[in-house]
Amino acid sequence: MTHLSVNLNKIGLLRNSRGRDYPNLVDMAERTLKLGAFGITIHPRPDQRHATYQDAYDLKELMKRYPEAELNIEGFPDAQFLSVVLEVEPHQCTLVPDDPNQLTSDHGWNVARDQDALRPVIAKLKEKGIRVVLFMDPVAENMAIAKEVGADRVELYTEAYANSYGKEGSTDVLNQYQEAAQAALDAGLEVNAGHDLDLDNVQALCESGRIAEVSIGHALTVEALNYGWDNVVKAYLNKLA
Repeated sequence: MTHLSVNLNKIGLLRNSRGRDYPNLVDMAERTLKLGAFGITIHPRPDQRHATYQDAYDLKELMKRYPEAELNIEGFPDAQFLSVVLEVEPHQCTLVPDDPNQLTSDHGWNVARDQDALRPVIAKLKEKGIRVVLFMDPVAENMAIAKEVGADRVELYTEAYANSYGKEGSTDVLNQYQEAAQAALDAGLEVNAGHDLDLDNVQALCESGRIAEVSIGHALTVEALNYGWDNVVKAYLNKLA
């Protein structure tokens, strides 16, 4: 099966839009874990427009009550982000090559170019026992480099897959992702996936058994407007079983 980590950034965005702690992000995280989700993801950005660094500390306390679940913190490894992650010590840290002003993540690491910057960051995180994931485009030949710089996993950036799903040429795109996933496995990495995955397309990506974990937030939140949060989380769990 593929594990589901629910990204709560959009819950943070909704909360922040009114200047109140409503909805409470930790309460939503606990509700999600009680439904059977394996993990919680947040991606705090420098402007704190959705998930915040304080959320990271608050979720650390929550996760103590759910020892079988995992906290994943995503972000660009600037000094502030690294300071928070090294203090919180989440189970997993996903490093993303975001510009501070980006609306959302839109590309993976160029590991050949960025490896000298990534190596010391990865080493610091692993010294704390944190699993390190690199956000990557589905390019098979880059997976061995990700392993060489010290990553434990890669997260495949799945926007291209999601955009092609159900359209002409979608099989070729899916095959590209499967080839990249297999190359990562062959290099000794585990494979996560995320970005624009939803109830329609997630199963086809994961049914090969190569994907260890998916991180889903935006689509899940939107789908919950139609079907209800609990129903949607359960639907994902059924698709990933």
